[in-house]
Amino acid sequence: MIIKTHFQKVLILSFALLAGFSSCKKDPKVQPGTTPIVTTPPTRAELTKDSIFLYAKETYYWNEPFPTYEAFKPRSYATNKALLDAIRALPGTGKPLVTTANDPVPREKYSFLDDGSVSSQLSGVSGDYGFSVFYNTSESPTGDLRIKYVSPNSPAAEKGLKRGYRITKLNGRTDLTTASDANVTFVGNAVFGSATSVELTVQKPDGTSVDMTISRGSYSNNPIYHSSIITVGSKKVGYIVYNSFTTNSKDALTTKIAEFATAGATELVVDLRYNGGGSVATADVLTNLIAPASLNGTTMYTTFWTKSMQNLRTATERKASILANQPLTDEKGKLRPFTGGVNGVYATYADIDYSPAENRTEFEKVGSAMFTKVYFLVLGGTASASELVINNLKPHLDVKLIGEKTFGKPVGFFAINIDNIELYVPQFETKNSNNVGGYYNGMTVDFEVKDDVTKDFGDRTEKLLAAALSFSEKGTFSLGKPNNSISSTRGMSAEEARAMTEEFEKDKFNGMKYDKFKLKKK
Repeated sequence: MIIKTHFQKVLILSFALLAGFSSCKKDPKVQPGTTPIVTTPPTRAELTKDSIFLYAKETYYWNEPFPTYEAFKPRSYATNKALLDAIRALPGTGKPLVTTANDPVPREKYSFLDDGSVSSQLSGVSGDYGFSVFYNTSESPTGDLRIKYVSPNSPAAEKGLKRGYRITKLNGRTDLTTASDANVTFVGNAVFGSATSVELTVQKPDGTSVDMTISRGSYSNNPIYHSSIITVGSKKVGYIVYNSFTTNSKDALTTKIAEFATAGATELVVDLRYNGGGSVATADVLTNLIAPASLNGTTMYTTFWTKSMQNLRTATERKASILANQPLTDEKGKLRPFTGGVNGVYATYADIDYSPAENRTEFEKVGSAMFTKVYFLVLGGTASASELVINNLKPHLDVKLIGEKTFGKPVGFFAINIDNIELYVPQFETKNSNNVGGYYNGMTVDFEVKDDVTKDFGDRTEKLLAAALSFSEKGTFSLGKPNNSISSTRGMSAEEARAMTEEFEKDKFNGMKYDKFKLKKK
């Protein structure tokens, strides 16, 4: 978790004081008898906008070309979000610009501002109800409202809520069976809003109903939602549902994969359908748990940072020097001592070697598991660190993707602290050992099938898992029913499903956060 240091909090105020001091000087060219011109010192809000622009100008992955401060006029934007949206819409070499139903202006889809919630989420701390919902649209475009997942250890889990339960009443309303715009808005506010509690009636698979009130609470989030060993003919297949690459889940992942190895599992199903990414260091661990030991010492992937950051340590062309204002902290938020850096006392982000040569990650096997085939269950929200793991393994293992095309996010970032906000703009891209990356349009699947929110995780008849087990047993993706096949056109489109997910889970982190920095060699 990133904790703002006193240095970071007062940094912008220091700028303000300096600006205020200089702006109150009299104009030396003023003639005797005339009124001197005194400029108004910039406000804290204006300095924040300045900082957003300047950090983007020096660290943004697509900062070539980038406008000057005078041309862009960052203080002219009404809000910080409006300013960042304008940056997202700027042209840039290789920059992927997209439009959405809610925003017809072409922009990149990755940058955002945060209040510190992301750091909390990735450290495994949550403060919500602990469940998500979605409309069952696999058989019709309207469907019914279902429990999508329940976080272990959460208030919802304590109440006995489970994936697949049908919601028949929500905060007193029973007319929520169709996925109309009005119903989606109501459901989003009820489940993902700021209220302290939510009331619902759910119908279980056996037809019985139960009323419950769930109160918001803080809990340690375990992103492993399910794990089991499934027998398929003479084979054993490990199945794990992993919902977020949190920094606190490395040991749990290691334990679960070790259990699969002990049980003799030779194939693995990794369910990343709701995993929007997270810690790069944790993604490395999962990759090394799956990859064979024979790959040790070979390239897993290379991180390519913004070109101006790669020049950071070049004496003749020192770019991105603004990063000297960002102290580099450890996992507990403490400053990292470093006498050889630009500060001379503690490390900053200007003390990192961002050159490709120093950012090649090698395979380093963790555990003893050996898998001959790996199936990844994915949807439109599968992104970033999830895609990184898949891309890492594709050149080396028999990998199958089942579900729907992924989000498409081969870029990542680290948090830039500006006063009381955190700025996230893409600063790097990764490419695997075959120099393959650039999947901005998402990764295509080997077998297309819609999400099945009517079944709990681990149910062998749940469509995505059933497709993987079918291939494991027969070598084909047949599910046995024409309406469940790849040719089915029924139900909500992938784009519509993604839009609804984004509407419901606006605050869920979707990204790839770099958290394994090495200081430059002295």
